[in-house]
Amino acid sequence: MIVQGRAISNGKAKGEVIKLNEPLSFLGGVDGSTGDLRVRDGNVAGKILVFPRGKGSTVGSYVMYDLMVHGKEPAAVINESAETIVATGAVISSIPMVDMVPSVNMFEDGDIVTVDANAGTVEIEGIVFKEVVSSVVSRNGKCILEKRHDNSRSFPGHWSLVAGKIEDGETPVEAAHREILEETSIEVGEPLGQMDPIYCREGNTLFKVHPFHFDAGDKEPVINDENDGYVWASVEDAESMKTVTDTVLVMRHFLG
Repeated sequence: MIVQGRAISNGKAKGEVIKLNEPLSFLGGVDGSTGDLRVRDGNVAGKILVFPRGKGSTVGSYVMYDLMVHGKEPAAVINESAETIVATGAVISSIPMVDMVPSVNMFEDGDIVTVDANAGTVEIEGIVFKEVVSSVVSRNGKCILEKRHDNSRSFPGHWSLVAGKIEDGETPVEAAHREILEETSIEVGEPLGQMDPIYCREGNTLFKVHPFHFDAGDKEPVINDENDGYVWASVEDAESMKTVTDTVLVMRHFLG
């Protein structure tokens, strides 16, 4: 799978991903002489270093240069948004760098990735890409959560919003309407809200998720055989349940 980003520091590299979920300050976050990370286990030397963005002191640029001097620099850097300190450090250290990838959640530790920072592209090997919808169908501050079968192909045994794959020729909102009708027998109106797409991984499958919010009206769901059952759940309820990735995040966005 090839992701189009933006070139920051030219060059090409291939290697294994090491990922941080939080912004990184090279000053204090990485040992400039060994490449050891101080914010988690691992070493950046020769790795494709993925993190959302940089932070901290401008000295961080020179920590990146120090890594290069000691032969411990990352093979490449991938960010959601380039911050001046990291961009400068990548350039002066000749580290290929790409930013404007949609989300670091597209990557997992151990992925094999090719970075072409001349073209601004990132290729993740062995990934299956699926575009799906996931809908908060709510009434009185609660929404429908469906229980997936224990033998479901994705997220078995988890609770999920009303979700499913976007079929060829469908828009995301058309897919959301269809999935809600098929899975709950509820015919909803226009969306009350929509989030920007979010990304999540399950093994080698990457999901691009389009979240929506709909009013359930006064009808009670009639669940089809794709799921084991359903509950009406609040955000607080969902926090203690075994839910699909980012279910609570989406519920909190729409339901508060």
